Amino acid sequence: QVLLVESGGGLVQAGTSLTLSCATSGGTFSSYAMGWFRQAPGKERKFVAAISWNGEITDYTDSVKGRFTISRDNAKNTVYLQMNSLKPGDTAVYYCGAAALTHLIRWSEDEYDYWGQGTQVTVSS
Repeated sequence: QVLLVESGGGLVQAGTSLTLSCATSGGTFSSYAMGWFRQAPGKERKFVAAISWNGEITDYTDSVKGRFTISRDNAKNTVYLQMNSLKPGDTAVYYCGAAALTHLIRWSEDEYDYWGQGTQVTVSS
């Protein structure tokens, strides 16, 4: 059983930064593509960022490009999301996902096999 546990969320003011972490266990983390998604109140869960198994390939949704950075530490079985210049529109529950059947990045949540429980990020204006 693969477990993912997110942490690092909180209530912050616009313009500040947060770093989310997603620690995994029970699987072969270094072979998985990993992703971050978010779900705002009353809305569907949407893609935020993804990273390939070795960290060499990353991609972001347009609204966070230049502000968010996804990274991973395969020695620690952890993926991170550094979020800078936060905006109220970034308020959501953030989920990390693991795509176990691919090394490369994936954009659709349907392609992810395992999910964490989510961590709340609230950005006040």
